[in-house]
Amino acid sequence: MRHHIGKILPIDGYAVICHYELSSVYFQSLTHLYQPLIGAKALALYQTLHSESLLSGDTSFPQTHHTLMNYISLPLDEIYQERLKLEAIGLLKTFKRDTEENTIYTYQLLEPFTPMEFLQDGMLSQLLYHHLGDKQYRLLRSCFEQTHLKQVAEGTDVTKNFNDVFDMTSTLTTINLGQEINSEQEPQATNGPPTSDIDFDWLEQMLKQRMLPTASILTEQNKKLMNQMIHLYNLANHEIEKALLWAINDENSLNQEEFKSACLDLFQTKQTKSSTKVINTKDKLKTNESDQAQPVGKEEQFIQLLEQISPRQLLEDLSGGNQASTQDLKVISDVMSKQGLTPGVMNVLVHYVLLKTDMKLTKSYMEKIASHWARKNVKTVRQAMTMAKAEHKKYQQWGNNKQNYNYYKKPTKKEVIPDWFHDRNNQKAEQQHVNQQDSNQQQETNGESENAADLLKNYLKDKKSNQG
Repeated sequence: MRHHIGKILPIDGYAVICHYELSSVYFQSLTHLYQPLIGAKALALYQTLHSESLLSGDTSFPQTHHTLMNYISLPLDEIYQERLKLEAIGLLKTFKRDTEENTIYTYQLLEPFTPMEFLQDGMLSQLLYHHLGDKQYRLLRSCFEQTHLKQVAEGTDVTKNFNDVFDMTSTLTTINLGQEINSEQEPQATNGPPTSDIDFDWLEQMLKQRMLPTASILTEQNKKLMNQMIHLYNLANHEIEKALLWAINDENSLNQEEFKSACLDLFQTKQTKSSTKVINTKDKLKTNESDQAQPVGKEEQFIQLLEQISPRQLLEDLSGGNQASTQDLKVISDVMSKQGLTPGVMNVLVHYVLLKTDMKLTKSYMEKIASHWARKNVKTVRQAMTMAKAEHKKYQQWGNNKQNYNYYKKPTKKEVIPDWFHDRNNQKAEQQHVNQQDSNQQQETNGESENAADLLKNYLKDKKSNQG
Protein backbone atom coordinates (compact mmCIF):
# COMPACT_ATOMS: atom_id res chain seq x y z
CA MET A 1 0.00 0.00 0.00
CA ARG A 2 1.37 3.39 -0.94
CA HIS A 3 -0.39 5.66 1.54
CA HIS A 4 2.66 7.82 2.20
CA ILE A 5 3.61 8.95 -1.30
CA GLY A 6 4.13 12.71 -1.14
CA LYS A 7 5.28 12.81 2.50
CA ILE A 8 8.86 13.00 1.24
CA LEU A 9 10.06 13.99 -2.21
CA PRO A 10 13.23 12.61 -3.86
CA ILE A 11 14.57 16.17 -4.12
CA ASP A 12 14.21 16.76 -0.38
CA GLY A 13 17.56 16.87 1.36
CA TYR A 14 18.71 14.99 4.42
CA ALA A 15 21.60 15.12 6.84
CA VAL A 16 22.59 12.62 9.53
CA ILE A 17 23.80 13.27 13.08
CA CYS A 18 25.28 10.47 15.19
CA HIS A 19 27.16 10.72 18.49
CA TYR A 20 28.38 7.14 18.90
CA GLU A 21 29.97 4.23 17.07
CA LEU A 22 28.34 0.86 16.58
CA SER A 23 30.33 -1.62 18.62
CA SER A 24 29.93 -5.38 18.43
CA VAL A 25 27.64 -5.23 21.47
CA TYR A 26 25.30 -2.86 19.65
CA PHE A 27 25.34 -5.05 16.55
CA GLN A 28 24.24 -8.02 18.67
CA SER A 29 21.45 -5.98 20.17
CA LEU A 30 20.29 -4.63 16.79
CA THR A 31 20.39 -8.02 15.09
CA HIS A 32 18.88 -10.26 17.73
CA LEU A 33 16.64 -7.91 19.71
CA TYR A 34 15.60 -4.95 17.57
CA GLN A 35 15.39 -6.68 14.18
CA PRO A 36 12.56 -9.12 15.15
CA LEU A 37 10.43 -6.09 16.06
CA ILE A 38 11.22 -3.63 13.24
CA GLY A 39 12.29 -5.94 10.39
CA ALA A 40 15.32 -6.20 8.15
CA LYS A 41 14.49 -3.16 5.97
CA ALA A 42 14.31 -0.78 8.91
CA LEU A 43 17.57 -2.15 10.27
CA ALA A 44 19.23 -1.69 6.86
CA LEU A 45 18.03 1.94 6.79
CA TYR A 46 19.43 2.50 10.28
CA GLN A 47 22.83 1.05 9.40
CA THR A 48 22.95 3.00 6.12
CA LEU A 49 22.22 6.27 7.91
CA HIS A 50 24.90 5.44 10.48
CA SER A 51 27.44 4.92 7.71
CA GLU A 52 26.29 8.17 6.10
CA SER A 53 27.01 10.04 9.32
CA LEU A 54 30.59 8.76 9.29
CA LEU A 55 31.10 9.69 5.63
CA SER A 56 29.51 13.13 5.51
CA GLY A 57 29.96 14.49 9.02
CA ASP A 58 28.75 17.92 7.90
CA THR A 59 25.08 18.86 7.92
CA SER A 60 25.67 22.02 5.90
CA PHE A 61 25.63 20.12 2.59
CA PRO A 62 22.78 17.63 2.75
CA GLN A 63 22.23 14.92 0.17
CA THR A 64 18.90 14.21 -1.52
CA HIS A 65 16.63 11.31 -0.71
CA HIS A 66 17.16 10.09 -4.25
CA THR A 67 20.68 9.13 -3.17
CA LEU A 68 19.27 7.20 -0.22
CA MET A 69 16.89 5.35 -2.56
CA ASN A 70 19.86 4.18 -4.64
CA TYR A 71 21.79 3.10 -1.55
CA ILE A 72 19.21 0.67 -0.15
CA SER A 73 17.21 -0.05 -3.34
CA LEU A 74 13.84 0.86 -1.86
CA PRO A 75 11.11 3.19 -3.16
CA LEU A 76 10.65 6.40 -1.21
CA ASP A 77 7.31 5.44 0.34
CA GLU A 78 8.88 2.30 1.84
CA ILE A 79 11.80 4.33 3.14
CA TYR A 80 9.28 6.57 4.88
CA GLN A 81 7.50 3.60 6.44
CA GLU A 82 10.75 2.07 7.72
CA ARG A 83 11.81 5.45 9.09
CA LEU A 84 8.64 5.55 11.19
CA LYS A 85 9.51 2.20 12.73
CA LEU A 86 12.96 3.48 13.72
CA GLU A 87 11.39 6.56 15.30
CA ALA A 88 8.78 4.53 17.17
CA ILE A 89 11.26 2.02 18.59
CA GLY A 90 13.59 4.79 19.82
CA LEU A 91 16.47 4.58 17.34
CA LEU A 92 15.88 7.80 15.39
CA LYS A 93 14.69 11.37 15.83
CA THR A 94 13.67 13.41 12.80
CA PHE A 95 13.79 17.20 12.45
CA LYS A 96 12.28 19.09 9.54
CA ARG A 97 13.02 22.60 8.27
CA ASP A 98 11.88 24.31 5.11
CA THR A 99 14.20 26.40 2.97
CA GLU A 100 13.58 28.45 -0.15
CA GLU A 101 14.75 25.64 -2.41
CA ASN A 102 13.42 22.54 -0.69
CA THR A 103 12.81 20.77 2.62
CA ILE A 104 15.70 19.51 4.72
CA TYR A 105 15.38 16.59 7.14
CA THR A 106 17.93 16.05 9.87
CA TYR A 107 18.09 12.45 11.08
CA GLN A 108 19.59 12.14 14.54
CA LEU A 109 20.50 8.52 15.29
CA LEU A 110 19.91 7.44 18.87
CA GLU A 111 22.11 4.98 20.67
CA PRO A 112 20.48 1.55 20.89
CA PHE A 113 20.14 -0.29 24.15
CA THR A 114 22.73 -2.86 25.03
CA PRO A 115 21.32 -6.39 25.26
CA MET A 116 20.94 -6.20 29.04
CA GLU A 117 19.39 -2.73 28.90
CA PHE A 118 16.95 -3.96 26.25
CA LEU A 119 15.95 -7.02 28.28
CA GLN A 120 15.52 -4.91 31.42
CA ASP A 121 13.14 -2.56 29.63
CA GLY A 122 9.65 -3.79 30.49
CA MET A 123 7.89 -2.93 27.24
CA LEU A 124 10.58 -3.88 24.72
CA SER A 125 11.33 -7.19 26.43
CA GLN A 126 7.63 -8.02 26.57
CA LEU A 127 7.17 -7.23 22.87
CA LEU A 128 10.13 -9.46 22.02
CA TYR A 129 8.70 -12.24 24.21
CA HIS A 130 5.39 -12.16 22.30
CA HIS A 131 7.16 -12.12 18.94
CA LEU A 132 9.73 -14.88 19.52
CA GLY A 133 7.86 -17.13 21.92
CA ASP A 134 8.90 -18.45 25.30
CA LYS A 135 11.62 -20.90 24.18
CA GLN A 136 13.58 -18.58 21.87
CA TYR A 137 13.19 -15.64 24.24
CA ARG A 138 14.63 -17.60 27.18
CA LEU A 139 17.50 -18.81 24.99
CA LEU A 140 18.38 -15.24 24.00
CA ARG A 141 18.11 -14.05 27.56
CA SER A 142 20.39 -16.78 28.84
CA CYS A 143 22.98 -15.97 26.13
CA PHE A 144 23.04 -12.25 26.90
CA GLU A 145 23.20 -12.84 30.66
CA GLN A 146 26.76 -13.51 29.63
CA THR A 147 32.25 10.79 24.46
CA HIS A 148 31.80 13.05 21.21
CA LEU A 149 30.86 16.65 20.77
CA LYS A 150 27.13 16.75 20.36
CA GLN A 151 25.61 18.79 17.57
CA VAL A 152 22.31 20.53 18.10
CA ALA A 153 19.72 19.68 15.44
CA GLU A 154 17.95 22.63 13.88
CA GLY A 155 14.25 22.80 13.06
CA THR A 156 11.02 21.49 14.56
CA ASP A 157 11.00 18.02 16.07
CA VAL A 158 8.61 15.99 13.89
CA THR A 159 9.58 12.55 15.24
CA LYS A 160 6.61 10.18 15.45
CA ASN A 161 6.02 8.41 18.74
CA PHE A 162 5.11 4.81 19.46
CA ASN A 163 1.37 5.46 19.50
CA ASP A 164 1.43 6.90 15.98
CA VAL A 165 3.07 3.88 14.37
CA PHE A 166 2.20 0.75 16.35
CA ASP A 167 -1.44 -0.39 16.59
CA MET A 168 -1.67 -2.32 19.85
CA THR A 169 -5.43 -2.99 19.70
CA SER A 170 -5.30 -5.56 16.88
CA THR A 171 -1.98 -7.23 17.58
CA LEU A 172 0.96 -6.54 19.84
CA THR A 173 3.48 -5.86 17.07
CA THR A 174 1.45 -4.80 14.04
CA ILE A 175 2.58 -1.65 12.31
CA ASN A 176 -0.35 0.71 11.84
CA LEU A 177 0.56 1.83 8.32
CA GLY A 178 -2.96 1.51 6.96
CA GLN A 179 -3.92 4.92 8.34
CA GLU A 180 -2.50 8.27 7.39
CA ILE A 181 -0.45 9.86 10.15
CA ASN A 182 -1.39 13.45 10.85
CA SER A 183 1.78 15.47 10.45
CA GLU A 184 0.13 18.53 11.95
CA GLN A 185 -0.27 17.05 15.42
CA GLU A 186 1.88 18.19 18.31
CA PRO A 187 5.30 16.51 18.12
CA GLN A 188 6.51 14.59 21.11
CA ALA A 189 10.17 14.07 21.78
CA THR A 190 10.61 10.38 22.55
CA ASN A 191 13.50 8.09 23.27
CA GLY A 192 11.96 4.63 23.11
CA PRO A 193 8.32 3.65 23.43
CA PRO A 194 6.21 6.43 24.95
CA THR A 195 4.30 6.08 28.17
CA SER A 196 0.69 6.63 29.10
CA ASP A 197 -0.59 8.54 32.09
CA ILE A 198 -1.59 6.66 35.22
CA ASP A 199 -3.28 8.18 38.24
CA PHE A 200 -0.42 7.47 40.65
CA ASP A 201 -2.05 9.62 43.35
CA TRP A 202 -4.97 7.22 43.40
CA LEU A 203 -2.61 4.22 43.50
CA GLU A 204 -0.74 5.80 46.39
CA GLN A 205 -3.95 6.32 48.37
CA MET A 206 -5.05 2.77 47.61
CA LEU A 207 -1.74 1.37 48.90
CA LYS A 208 -1.89 3.51 52.05
CA GLN A 209 -5.41 2.26 52.79
CA ARG A 210 -4.03 -1.28 52.70
CA MET A 211 -1.09 -0.30 54.92
CA LEU A 212 1.44 -1.00 52.16
CA PRO A 213 4.70 0.98 51.77
CA THR A 214 4.28 3.26 48.74
CA ALA A 215 7.97 4.22 48.56
CA SER A 216 9.16 0.66 47.91
CA ILE A 217 6.33 -0.14 45.48
CA LEU A 218 5.88 3.05 43.46
CA THR A 219 9.53 3.47 42.53
CA GLU A 220 10.49 5.27 39.34
CA GLN A 221 11.37 2.00 37.67
CA ASN A 222 8.05 0.43 38.65
CA LYS A 223 6.13 3.51 37.51
CA LYS A 224 7.82 3.29 34.14
CA LEU A 225 6.87 -0.40 33.88
CA MET A 226 3.23 0.38 34.78
CA ASN A 227 3.05 3.08 32.14
CA GLN A 228 4.45 0.69 29.56
CA MET A 229 2.04 -2.11 30.43
CA ILE A 230 -1.06 0.12 30.43
CA HIS A 231 -0.20 1.18 26.90
CA LEU A 232 0.98 -2.20 25.66
CA TYR A 233 -2.21 -4.00 26.69
CA ASN A 234 -4.60 -1.04 26.51
CA LEU A 235 -5.59 -1.43 30.15
CA ALA A 236 -7.62 0.87 32.36
CA ASN A 237 -6.40 2.33 35.65
CA HIS A 238 -8.50 -0.06 37.73
CA GLU A 239 -6.98 -3.00 35.84
CA ILE A 240 -3.47 -1.74 36.59
CA GLU A 241 -4.52 -1.51 40.25
CA LYS A 242 -5.72 -5.12 40.16
CA ALA A 243 -2.46 -6.33 38.55
CA LEU A 244 -0.41 -4.30 41.04
CA LEU A 245 -2.08 -5.88 44.06
CA TRP A 246 -1.64 -9.31 42.54
CA ALA A 247 2.12 -8.85 42.02
CA ILE A 248 3.07 -7.50 45.47
CA ASN A 249 5.15 -10.16 47.22
CA ASP A 250 5.61 -11.04 50.88
CA GLU A 251 8.34 -8.41 51.22
CA ASN A 252 5.88 -5.69 50.16
CA SER A 253 7.72 -4.97 46.92
CA LEU A 254 6.57 -5.35 43.32
CA ASN A 255 7.50 -8.53 41.48
CA GLN A 256 7.86 -7.18 37.95
CA GLU A 257 7.57 -10.54 36.20
CA GLU A 258 4.35 -11.37 38.03
CA PHE A 259 3.04 -7.88 37.27
CA LYS A 260 3.66 -8.35 33.54
CA SER A 261 2.02 -11.78 33.65
CA ALA A 262 -1.02 -10.32 35.44
CA CYS A 263 -1.36 -7.58 32.81
CA LEU A 264 -1.18 -10.20 30.05
CA ASP A 265 -3.89 -12.27 31.76
CA LEU A 266 -6.16 -9.23 31.99
CA PHE A 267 -5.59 -8.48 28.30
CA GLN A 268 -6.36 -12.06 27.26
CA THR A 269 -9.50 -12.10 29.43
CA LYS A 270 -10.81 -9.01 27.66
CA GLN A 271 -10.08 -10.56 24.27
CA THR A 272 -11.99 -13.73 25.22
CA LYS A 273 -14.99 -11.74 26.44
CA SER A 274 -15.12 -9.72 23.22
CA SER A 275 -15.09 -12.94 21.14
CA THR A 276 -17.92 -14.45 23.18
CA LYS A 277 -19.91 -11.25 22.83
CA VAL A 278 -19.80 -11.60 19.05
CA ILE A 279 -21.30 -15.10 19.28
CA ASN A 280 -24.11 -14.05 21.61
CA THR A 281 -25.13 -11.08 19.47
CA LYS A 282 -28.46 -11.66 17.82
CA ASP A 283 -28.91 -10.96 14.14
CA LYS A 284 -31.29 -8.03 13.63
CA LEU A 285 -31.67 -8.42 9.85
CA LYS A 286 -35.34 -8.28 8.95
CA THR A 287 -36.80 -7.22 5.63
CA ASN A 288 -39.83 -4.99 5.29
CA GLU A 289 -41.64 -7.96 3.84
CA SER A 290 -41.18 -10.04 6.98
CA ASP A 291 -42.24 -7.14 9.20
CA GLN A 292 -45.50 -6.71 7.34
CA ALA A 293 -46.61 -10.34 7.08
CA GLN A 294 -46.33 -13.42 9.24
CA PRO A 295 -44.23 -16.25 7.78
CA VAL A 296 -46.17 -18.81 5.75
CA GLY A 297 -44.95 -22.40 5.76
CA LYS A 298 -42.33 -24.23 7.80
CA GLU A 299 -39.38 -22.97 5.76
CA GLU A 300 -40.39 -19.33 6.26
CA GLN A 301 -40.81 -19.91 9.98
CA PHE A 302 -37.41 -21.56 10.14
CA ILE A 303 -35.81 -18.62 8.28
CA GLN A 304 -37.31 -16.19 10.76
CA LEU A 305 -36.05 -18.31 13.65
CA LEU A 306 -32.48 -18.35 12.31
CA GLU A 307 -32.62 -14.57 11.87
CA GLN A 308 -33.57 -13.99 15.49
CA ILE A 309 -31.52 -16.45 17.57
CA SER A 310 -27.78 -16.42 18.25
CA PRO A 311 -25.36 -19.17 17.13
CA ARG A 312 -24.86 -20.11 20.77
CA GLN A 313 -28.60 -20.61 21.27
CA LEU A 314 -28.81 -22.65 18.08
CA LEU A 315 -26.01 -24.94 19.30
CA GLU A 316 -27.76 -25.46 22.61
CA ASP A 317 -31.10 -26.14 20.90
CA LEU A 318 -29.50 -28.75 18.65
CA SER A 319 -27.80 -30.29 21.70
CA GLY A 320 -31.08 -30.83 23.51
CA GLY A 321 -30.64 -27.78 25.74
CA ASN A 322 -27.14 -28.71 26.92
CA GLN A 323 -24.62 -25.90 27.30
CA ALA A 324 -22.45 -25.23 24.24
CA SER A 325 -18.77 -26.13 24.69
CA THR A 326 -16.09 -23.46 24.80
CA GLN A 327 -14.23 -25.11 21.90
CA ASP A 328 -17.29 -25.02 19.63
CA LEU A 329 -17.93 -21.38 20.50
CA LYS A 330 -14.31 -20.53 19.72
CA VAL A 331 -14.56 -22.25 16.33
CA ILE A 332 -17.72 -20.29 15.47
CA SER A 333 -16.18 -17.03 16.69
CA ASP A 334 -13.03 -17.53 14.56
CA VAL A 335 -15.00 -18.34 11.41
CA MET A 336 -17.43 -15.44 11.92
CA SER A 337 -14.70 -12.87 12.53
CA LYS A 338 -12.39 -14.02 9.75
CA GLN A 339 -15.08 -14.31 7.06
CA GLY A 340 -17.32 -11.48 8.26
CA LEU A 341 -20.51 -13.56 8.37
CA THR A 342 -23.67 -12.26 10.02
CA PRO A 343 -25.08 -14.31 12.92
CA GLY A 344 -28.05 -15.41 10.77
CA VAL A 345 -25.84 -16.71 7.97
CA MET A 346 -23.62 -18.36 10.59
CA ASN A 347 -26.70 -20.15 11.94
CA VAL A 348 -27.40 -21.64 8.50
CA LEU A 349 -23.77 -22.75 8.19
CA VAL A 350 -23.75 -24.35 11.66
CA HIS A 351 -27.02 -26.17 11.00
CA TYR A 352 -25.86 -27.42 7.60
CA VAL A 353 -22.40 -28.56 8.76
CA LEU A 354 -23.70 -30.32 11.89
CA LEU A 355 -26.11 -32.44 9.86
CA LYS A 356 -23.51 -33.12 7.16
CA THR A 357 -20.76 -34.21 9.59
CA ASP A 358 -22.74 -36.34 12.05
CA MET A 359 -23.24 -33.44 14.53
CA LYS A 360 -19.55 -32.45 14.56
CA LEU A 361 -18.31 -28.89 14.01
CA THR A 362 -15.43 -29.51 11.61
CA LYS A 363 -13.57 -26.19 11.49
CA SER A 364 -11.75 -26.68 8.16
CA TYR A 365 -15.01 -27.69 6.46
CA MET A 366 -16.83 -24.69 7.92
CA GLU A 367 -14.06 -22.30 6.91
CA LYS A 368 -14.10 -23.50 3.31
CA ILE A 369 -17.85 -23.02 2.94
CA ALA A 370 -17.76 -19.72 4.87
CA SER A 371 -15.03 -18.30 2.62
CA HIS A 372 -17.11 -19.29 -0.42
CA TRP A 373 -20.15 -17.49 1.00
CA ALA A 374 -18.04 -14.45 1.86
CA ARG A 375 -16.77 -14.23 -1.73
CA LYS A 376 -20.36 -14.59 -2.96
CA ASN A 377 -21.39 -11.74 -0.62
CA VAL A 378 -24.00 -13.84 1.19
CA LYS A 379 -25.63 -11.58 3.79
CA THR A 380 -29.05 -13.05 4.63
CA VAL A 381 -30.41 -16.38 5.84
CA ARG A 382 -32.39 -16.88 2.64
CA GLN A 383 -29.29 -16.27 0.48
CA ALA A 384 -27.31 -18.76 2.56
CA MET A 385 -29.99 -21.44 2.17
CA THR A 386 -30.20 -20.82 -1.57
CA MET A 387 -26.43 -21.08 -1.88
CA ALA A 388 -26.38 -24.34 0.12
CA LYS A 389 -29.00 -25.84 -2.20
CA ALA A 390 -27.27 -24.65 -5.39
CA GLU A 391 -23.79 -25.82 -4.34
CA HIS A 392 -24.83 -28.99 -2.53
CA LYS A 393 -22.85 -31.34 -4.79
CA LYS A 394 -19.72 -29.23 -4.50
CA TYR A 395 -19.98 -29.08 -0.69
CA GLN A 396 -20.58 -32.84 -0.65
CA GLN A 397 -17.28 -33.35 -2.52
CA TRP A 398 -15.49 -31.09 -0.03
CA GLY A 399 -16.99 -33.06 2.83
CA ASN A 400 -15.88 -36.41 1.36
CA ASN A 401 -12.25 -35.27 1.09
CA LYS A 402 -10.77 -37.21 4.01
CA GLN A 403 -7.34 -35.69 3.63
CA ASN A 404 -8.58 -32.23 4.43
CA TYR A 405 -11.20 -32.92 7.09
CA ASN A 406 -10.91 -34.90 10.29
CA TYR A 407 -13.93 -37.14 10.01
CA TYR A 408 -14.85 -40.31 8.11
CA LYS A 409 -18.11 -41.39 6.51
CA LYS A 410 -19.05 -44.95 5.65
CA PRO A 411 -20.10 -45.30 1.99
CA THR A 412 -23.25 -47.18 3.04
CA LYS A 413 -24.33 -44.52 5.54
CA LYS A 414 -27.42 -42.61 4.55
CA GLU A 415 -26.69 -38.92 3.93
CA VAL A 416 -28.38 -36.48 6.31
CA ILE A 417 -29.90 -33.40 4.71
CA PRO A 418 -31.47 -30.45 6.59
CA ASP A 419 -35.26 -30.32 6.39
CA TRP A 420 -35.16 -26.87 4.81
CA PHE A 421 -33.01 -28.25 2.00
CA HIS A 422 -35.81 -30.24 0.43
CA ASP A 423 -38.09 -28.47 -2.08
CA ARG A 424 -41.84 -28.66 -2.29
CA ASN A 425 -41.71 -31.66 -4.64
CA ASN A 426 -41.31 -33.77 -1.52
CA GLN A 427 -44.96 -33.13 -0.76
CA LYS A 428 -45.89 -34.85 -4.04
CA ALA A 429 -43.58 -37.73 -3.23
CA GLU A 430 -45.17 -38.11 0.18
CA GLN A 431 -48.67 -38.09 -1.39
CA GLN A 432 -47.61 -40.75 -3.89
CA HIS A 433 -46.24 -42.83 -1.03
CA VAL A 434 -49.55 -42.55 0.87
CA ASN A 435 -51.52 -43.51 -2.25
CA GLN A 436 -49.26 -46.52 -2.79
CA GLN A 437 -49.81 -47.64 0.79
CA ASP A 438 -53.59 -47.32 0.35
CA SER A 439 -53.41 -49.36 -2.85
CA ASN A 440 -51.38 -52.10 -1.17
CA GLN A 441 -53.79 -52.18 1.74
CA GLN A 442 -56.76 -52.47 -0.64
CA GLN A 443 -55.10 -55.38 -2.45
CA GLU A 444 -54.45 -57.12 0.84
CA THR A 445 -58.12 -56.62 1.82
CA ASN A 446 -59.33 -58.04 -1.50
CA GLY A 447 -57.03 -60.98 -1.13
CA GLU A 448 -58.35 -61.68 2.33
CA SER A 449 -61.95 -61.49 1.00
CA GLU A 450 -61.20 -64.02 -1.79
CA ASN A 451 -59.60 -66.38 0.70
CA ALA A 452 -62.66 -66.18 2.95
CA ALA A 453 -65.03 -66.93 0.01
CA ASP A 454 -63.03 -70.02 -0.97
CA LEU A 455 -63.08 -71.32 2.57
CA LEU A 456 -66.88 -70.86 2.77
CA LYS A 457 -67.42 -72.61 -0.59
CA ASN A 458 -65.32 -75.62 0.41
CA TYR A 459 -67.07 -75.79 3.76
CA LEU A 460 -70.55 -75.97 2.11
CA LYS A 461 -69.35 -78.58 -0.41
CA ASP A 462 -67.96 -80.85 2.31
CA LYS A 463 -71.12 -80.48 4.36
CA LYS A 464 -73.38 -81.53 1.39
CA SER A 465 -71.29 -84.57 0.62
CA ASN A 466 -71.46 -85.72 4.23
CA GLN A 467 -75.26 -85.44 4.22
CA GLY A 468 -75.49 -87.49 1.03
